[in-house]
Amino acid sequence: MHLTQLPPYPVPLCVSAWVLIAASMDIVSRRIPNWLVGSGLVIALAVQIWLHGAAAGSVAWLAGAATGFVALLPFYLLRGMAAGDVKLMAMVGAWLGASTTCEVVLVTFIVGGIGSVLLVAGRGHLVRLLRNVRALTLRQLAPRGTPVPSGQADPQSVGSIPYGVAIAAGTLGVLYGMAG
Repeated sequence: MHLTQLPPYPVPLCVSAWVLIAASMDIVSRRIPNWLVGSGLVIALAVQIWLHGAAAGSVAWLAGAATGFVALLPFYLLRGMAAGDVKLMAMVGAWLGASTTCEVVLVTFIVGGIGSVLLVAGRGHLVRLLRNVRALTLRQLAPRGTPVPSGQADPQSVGSIPYGVAIAAGTLGVLYGMAG
């Protein structure tokens, strides 16, 4: 059961194309280019205005973009996600509006979490990931000013993950679920 209805044509087709291109680029280069996100934002604004009028379309565009941006911003600030991923989710939000973007974010987190663990395990870094999670958790639970035990001060990276793929999967999963 979904909370919202499928957006009107051409929104599903357009946002699907943009996230598939972004995911492909993220896999190949581990980057989501600004020109791709920027063009998606500009065209989403034009389409929202065309579909809903200047005022309502602009508000829907802004609310959706802000929802996507704010949902992923903390992960960027904690250095767990790249800026391109945050901007891509903002672009998805600009196309889909705030309500549907909340659904996409939730599905993306689930898909991204499962996919990330599988990718890290496939690289043979699962034990390192678990140590990192333990170290970060202990650091957060320790009283302020407590010295960090050696080996827990700077967790080792388990490698970059193309999170644009998870965003594409979350977006397509929500849209497909709405259509079904």
